Amino acid sequence: MIITEQKPIQQIIDSLKGYTKIFLVGCGECAATAKTGGEPELAEMKALLEAQGKTVVGMCIPSAPCVASQIKTEIAKNTKAWREAEAILVLACGLGVQSVKDNDRLGLVAIPACNTLFGAVMDAQGNFYEKCSLCGECVLDVTGGICPITLCAKGLLNGPCGGMNKGKCEVDKDKDCAWVLIYQELEKRKKLDTLKKVQSPKDYKKGLKPHKMVMTDDKI
Repeated sequence: MIITEQKPIQQIIDSLKGYTKIFLVGCGECAATAKTGGEPELAEMKALLEAQGKTVVGMCIPSAPCVASQIKTEIAKNTKAWREAEAILVLACGLGVQSVKDNDRLGLVAIPACNTLFGAVMDAQGNFYEKCSLCGECVLDVTGGICPITLCAKGLLNGPCGGMNKGKCEVDKDKDCAWVLIYQELEKRKKLDTLKKVQSPKDYKKGLKPHKMVMTDDKI
């Protein structure tokens, strides 16, 4: 899940300077869950923009605006309003904004209403936690399902740093050391021997951006 926060309204208004007729695009998955791009947020944004003299000509909430087919379907459903618009304000992550831009044949400007923060898991209480850095070289099989790249402040691959004190992180003393958690998990599973193998340095070429995956018949 991609976690977003809504930009300050004045920043949004500033980004819409010169545009009067606005079409709103939300997100029925991540942004709706994070309460930044669901139906209530679009209704609130419509009221805020209209109070600033803008005209909201239409709105839609695709389940996942980062999926091209869903954006194209919503544009087709809202062709008349889309043609009236001067700008598209997207209440979703940066992927959603760029997907709107890439799939809009009219070439309207797509403006973000949100800041994209991180990928997260959600617990039973609805809290979000970043637990994966999308590094391209997963070591969870070695570390008991706990990611040291994300949960260790220094991203260490072979145990805690010298600053760990009584199980707490040197950088944040209120935070458990990721490698202490990994040790405890592996001890519980009787897998401590896996720590004897030194992990090689990460291949940072896998972190070169932008990534892409071309889908072929054998991947579908």
